[in-house]
Amino acid sequence: MKTAYNFNAGPCVLPKEAIESTINAIRDFDNTGIGLFEISHRTPGWERTMEETRQLWRDLLNIPAEYEILFLGGGASTQFMAVPANLLNKKAAYLQTGVWAKKAAKEAKLFGETVIVASSEDKTYSYIPKDFLSKVPADADYFHITTNNTIYGTEIKYDLENVPTMLVADMSSDIMSRPVDVKKYGLIYGGAQKNVGPAGVTFVIVRKDILGKITDRQYMNPLPTMVDYRTHAAEEAKNISMFNTPPVSAIFLMHETLKWVKNTIGGVAEMNKINVKKSELLYAEIDRNSMFRGTVEAKEDRSIMNHCWVMAEGREGLQDKFMAFAKERGMVGIKGHRSVGGFRASLYNACPIEAVEALVQCMQDFEKENK
Repeated sequence: MKTAYNFNAGPCVLPKEAIESTINAIRDFDNTGIGLFEISHRTPGWERTMEETRQLWRDLLNIPAEYEILFLGGGASTQFMAVPANLLNKKAAYLQTGVWAKKAAKEAKLFGETVIVASSEDKTYSYIPKDFLSKVPADADYFHITTNNTIYGTEIKYDLENVPTMLVADMSSDIMSRPVDVKKYGLIYGGAQKNVGPAGVTFVIVRKDILGKITDRQYMNPLPTMVDYRTHAAEEAKNISMFNTPPVSAIFLMHETLKWVKNTIGGVAEMNKINVKKSELLYAEIDRNSMFRGTVEAKEDRSIMNHCWVMAEGREGLQDKFMAFAKERGMVGIKGHRSVGGFRASLYNACPIEAVEALVQCMQDFEKENK
């Protein structure tokens, strides 16, 4: 069987040991004789798994007790609506750094005044705007950022300081890739299918005291039951993330993936060291190789998760040839997003450094054959 190196942007590569333990649980969950796909979410074994998964989140990101951790359906795109539904009374501020950030702001406009404090759309989202914090209205209910932009390969790799209002972040594609000071945020959310599990479950880390503050908004007040975060954070009757049936199998694979980060890797700080090493290896080759050029305008804004590049000037006609060359050598998922073109390699947590080394060798071999 030919070796395949998975660089897909999502759903993406997952730890092999997490996949294997999930396969075993599908056959027999918790020694019950019943498979994971069939198990009731009200069994003691599943309730324990839910609590262990929440605790893994707390341990890995040092999440304080005043935050609740929710596991919901609907993907991050549903949270584009749920965030303003729960938090926007009068005004919200958004930083527009990519397609997903733009879509999030579009949903917010349905609930109230939405200020775009800065945007990098003018240069195809090839940079992170600078000095945007001075433009955040102090009277905004919250300021929303998208920390990593999967399509364009830019990333805010640090926690913002001195934000004049509550900070909300979509961390779908870089959560658990680096340490995060959760206390600096009112709410963090994202789809799991990049670093912490498969598609099908969405995480929401929310400070409890910011909920239930919608007062005089003329619409969606009170909130529909399933949209209201308080529904899913309720402790009575063990309803935390289980008001309705949760995505059981996706949460279990998340549980196993987080165990891998904690026990095998040694935590998020160690994970970050590995990710930076992988990222620097690939960017060094993109910058060195005469066949290619990176697409992110400012190198300091380059994502350590999603690496985007195109053919160098005068080499554009070789794009299809390189794609076929890479495919023959087992590179999977490196075609760039249709809005950017070129190539993209997503080096999420579970992508091994051996895969990056193989991609670099592939790029070097292509250059030798086509000079």
